[in-house]
This record gives sequence, structure tokens and C-alpha cells, in this order.
Amino acid sequence: MSETIDPITLEVLTQALISAVREMRATVCRTASSVAIYDAKDFSCGLFGPDSQVVAQSEDIGSHVVPLPWSVRSAMEKLGDTLAPGDVILVNDPYTGGTHLNDVTIIYPVFRDGKLIFFPAVRAHWADVGGMVPGSMSGKATEIYQEGIRIPPVKIIEGGKMNAAALDLLLANMRVPDERLGDLQASISACRVAEMRIHEICERHGVAKLMEAVRLDLDRAEARMRSCIADLPDGTSYYEDYLETFIGGKFEPLLLPLALTIKGDRMIADFTGASPQVPFPVNSTAAVSAASVFIAVKSIFDPKAPLNQGSFRPIEVIAPPGTIVNVQRPAPAGSHGEIRKRVIATMVGALSQVAPDRVAGDLCRTSFHNLLGGYDTRTKREWVHYEWSAGGNGAFAENDGPSAMATIDWGDLVTVQSSEVMETRMPLLVDSSRLAVDSGGAGTTRGGLSMQRTLRVLAPEARYSLLSDGAIVPAFGVVGGLPGFPVGSWVDRDGVIEDFDTPGKIAGHFVEEGAAVVVRSAGGGGYGDPLLRAPEQVAEDVREGYVSSNAAGKLYGVVLKADGTADLAATEALRQRLRDARFYLTATLDGDVFQPGAVSKRRICRLNPADAAAGRFHEDDVVEFDAGHAAPLRAWLRIDAKAKRGAALLDEHALVILKIKAGDRVELRRVATSVRPKIELLEAAE
Repeated sequence: MSETIDPITLEVLTQALISAVREMRATVCRTASSVAIYDAKDFSCGLFGPDSQVVAQSEDIGSHVVPLPWSVRSAMEKLGDTLAPGDVILVNDPYTGGTHLNDVTIIYPVFRDGKLIFFPAVRAHWADVGGMVPGSMSGKATEIYQEGIRIPPVKIIEGGKMNAAALDLLLANMRVPDERLGDLQASISACRVAEMRIHEICERHGVAKLMEAVRLDLDRAEARMRSCIADLPDGTSYYEDYLETFIGGKFEPLLLPLALTIKGDRMIADFTGASPQVPFPVNSTAAVSAASVFIAVKSIFDPKAPLNQGSFRPIEVIAPPGTIVNVQRPAPAGSHGEIRKRVIATMVGALSQVAPDRVAGDLCRTSFHNLLGGYDTRTKREWVHYEWSAGGNGAFAENDGPSAMATIDWGDLVTVQSSEVMETRMPLLVDSSRLAVDSGGAGTTRGGLSMQRTLRVLAPEARYSLLSDGAIVPAFGVVGGLPGFPVGSWVDRDGVIEDFDTPGKIAGHFVEEGAAVVVRSAGGGGYGDPLLRAPEQVAEDVREGYVSSNAAGKLYGVVLKADGTADLAATEALRQRLRDARFYLTATLDGDVFQPGAVSKRRICRLNPADAAAGRFHEDDVVEFDAGHAAPLRAWLRIDAKAKRGAALLDEHALVILKIKAGDRVELRRVATSVRPKIELLEAAE
């Protein structure tokens, strides 16, 4: 017979479990050894049921917690029949539900009266887990073995006794092993705190009542989400985006298409047609891809209620094996942050067609994994610094996108790491940390600005690696908004800037003492036509240093007086000239819109030479079609004498994406794919 629970008791028990998770977080913060964990909070905690469903989390990182049920399920499949009190499971394997190898997970079975009732779990980013570069995340790994040591679900503690041989083997293959040991002990301690709190709740309310509360809480979360989905119109929306690779040193975009279907109170996200996986760090797992869909839907439609597995029951995700969204051994899997943000981008693009008032411009494209490390001969110690300077969030209908702030998949992760802590713990000097002027996509509301940071090396030498995306194809705007800045990184040697031949993908690049690494995250996409932004807001942006006076005129059409205020009459005249200068084509149905590559395919814009000359377009430009109704559609320009003059050659899916029909006008504009650090703007979103 099931327990009867009144609403007050249900809420008390729900919040008691969430409170236990918060106490887990406090324990990790106070006991971990790594800067990335105790100071920057790159870890998450959660409670899971015996059936692997997430039951409770707090201010944790969604990209950690939401994929965790796959890891718990894999651990149960392998070890479930042998679990007993005192056992603790360790795992980081992406192929069995992990994210990337650096995210090391502790799963801690809790028993009550001999019955398994919960799994507290901690997933924490270890700054190094071995591999080919300091920090483990190489921008040029070709197989997972180069990304670090892979840990399948193993009992690191069995019957209360540490598996010392396994632990020694793991730590022997990681840089700065004393930090790794401290981080492991912090995660275990947090789970023990949760175990204690769970037993206290059981003592007060009983196991049966607690488990019934969990069931009811998941059911009501499911009901809320079903109601949200049912409010959307039935049908299928499409979107497509790209991941960036350099196969054989040559740039090749990898297609990520989405068909998003609404059927009553159910949603199906289908990634059939995604690029095959590649021997390059742009792949991720089905757990990460599905979790990214869940994060987008939860954040857009039900952001206020606590997160648990019930919210995701009405959502089905199709991620074909052997593709970039469901990687298989032995391809690298380090790009979980990049696949995650691209899946979220495709969800935003598709949902902008049915709920444009609920979405924001594209967020900053990447988790921007910058790694610096080496061996300091003066201190006789290894060191590894993990830098993830936060990017800009997309603008939304009500306001500008937040600048250098955590995106929807990052929870309460610290987005600007403490200079003082870094300089105390690492042989680095933080020369500067600033918002990058003009980096937010222009719009009626502006995309959030990116962060630019300069890190000067004080050790005799260091190795720099970068695993990111969005260095070629930047964040898109929505409903007429413009793109943000792309990702950038350079080495600055007394004012001489060294570029990289594979932007966004770097592996173990030598940086000598005194040289500085300049890193700039990506800006968020704009929302709405920038020529509709209030002139006084643009003038304020210029005064605050967010927008240059050059961009105020070129992108927003705002003329400033000598005192910095907007000249309204001159502004209106300039805006009309800018509207008249926009380049429009007529949407024309055509099936020849994709070009195959070595691995994947890309959408192309076949343009008549006369149109290319009139619009000042060039072969291989990245361009976007935009009708101002939803998200734009990206393509690579091909000048083709056979293309009909004045025609935008588009297939049926493109018409759906742009919310237009054949014969309608559609704007074509060039997207800048590189902005160096000392260039303020113009090309970034012209």
C-alpha cells in the first residue's frame, strides 16, 4: 500500500533532498585540492534513484548532472548485482555515459535495511587525467587514448576498503597526482555527507514515505513539461549547424541537422543525418547529446521548477551511433562542451520557428577549454591551468544577453576565474581581463559580450592547448539579430601576434617565458533588427565601452553628437540608407544545395556572378540567409554562372527554417569568420 502524502510534506521532503545536495556542494568546495574545483566550481552533485533517474540537484552544472543517469545505469549494469554497503564506484568513460575524460565521477550506493535506495554522485573536472598534453584536452587528438586515462565503472572502494592498487595505477598516469588524490577524497566525503542526511530523513519520515515523495515529485515534473510541450503547435521544425574540423590540415565543417517534432505532449529530437564521427576532437556521446536537448527544453519552457528526471520523460532523442552526436570507440570524445552547445543551438534554431518570443540568440558556441601547463624547473613541480573564459549569452526579447556569464548548461560555474588565485597557484601573470568591445551580436537587444584575457607565462616554458569551436562559424542571432564575435586565441610576443593555422584547435604549442597567451571567448547572438535598437541605448553602450562609435554607425545606424548623445534626425536618415543597402534575393526552390566534403557535407549558396559583384561577395564566404522571422541559415558561397540572377536557391527544409515560401524576399549577408584582438569591429557582422 502506497503512502499518502499531503502537499506540504511532499515539498518538505523534496527540499530536504535538494538541501542534502547543497551540503554535498559545500563539502566539495571546502575540501577539494584543484583550483578548478574549489575556486571555480567545475563540479556537480546529485542524487539518483536505484533506477538511475536523477532525483535532486541544486545549483549544479546541467551538463554534468543531466547526463549522469547514463553513467549510473552503466555502473548498475556492470556492478549492480555485486554492490554492498561500503562500496564506491569510480568512472569517467565517455562511452558508458560520461562526458569527457576529465569529468571524473564518484557514484556512492546508499543502503537502508539492506535495500539500495539512492546513489549520491559527484562529477568533478580533474585538471589533468594524463594524455598527450598538460590538461589532457588536446585540440588535435585523433583517438581517445590521447585524451587521458579511461576509467570504466570500477569499485575504487569495496566493503569500506580502498582499492589501493587501482588508485596507484590511475594516479601514476596523471599530472599533479597529489591534487587528483585530494579531489577524489573531496568527492567521496561529499557523498558520505549525503548518506548521513538521507538516513536522517529516513529516520524522521520513513523510507516508504520518502520514496513515494520522490515518485510524486518526478510525476509532477513530467506533468509540467507535458503541459509546456502541448502548448506548442504540432509539426516538424528543422535547423542545421556545423562543427569545425581540420581534416589533413584543411578546414571542413561537419553538418549537424535537427528535425524537431511536436506530437501532442511529446517531443522528438532527431539528429539523423549528422556527420559521421571523425578522428578529431569534435565528437561526443549520446548521453551528452540527449542531455543537451533536455537542458534546452527545460531552460526555455520550465526554468523555475527544480530539475529531475520527470521533466525529460516526454522527450525522445535520436542520435545515430557512429556519428558526432553518438561517438563510438576509439574516436576522441573530448568535445562534449562543443557538441552540447551546438545541439542547444540547433534546438534554439528549431524552436525559434514555433516560439520566437521564448528563445534567445545563439550562446557562445563553445566551453572554450584553454590549457597551459608544464614542469617548472625552479619549483621542481608540474603545473596545469585550465582556463575557460566565459563568453556572451544570446540576447532575448526583453533584454540584452549577459556578458561573460554562465550559459544555460553551466549552472553556477564561476565564469571569471580569480586572478589572485591563479597567480598564487600557477607561474602565470594575468596582464588583463576585459570585455571585448563589439563582441556581442548587434540587435534590437544586443548579444552578450565575450571576455578577453591575457595570461603571461612566468615559468621557463609552457605548453598551450585549446579545444574549442566557433572560431570559424560564430554564434547566430535570431529574428533579424546579427552574429557575435568568433572565438580567438593568439600568442603575443612584445606586440607581435602569432596566429594558429587551425583556429580553435591547438595541441601542446610551445610558449616561452615572458610570452603571453591572449584568449577571447565568443560573443552571443543578437535578437531583432539592430536598426530598431533605441538610439539612446546605443549611445549608452558606446559610453560604457560595450560598442565602438564605429559599430554604432555601421551596425546600429546611430549618429552620435560630440557630447556622446544620439542625433535623432541624422540617425533616422542613416538607418534608412542602411536598410536600402541590404542585399535581398528571391527565394527559389532548388534541390542542389549541399556540397560533399571528405567526411560530411555543407550547405552552399550558389550565386550568380552579377549578384556576387553587386553584394561584394566572394567565393567561399560564409553567408547567412535571413528573413527576420526566426534563426538565419548559414551556407558557403559558390559563384556559379548557371545560377539564376537574383535568386536565393533553397530547398524545402530551408524554407521551413526561414519561415518563408518560394517567391518571398530573403536577405543575404556575409558572416566574418575571424576578428583579431586589436581590431575593434566592422567585419564581425556586416
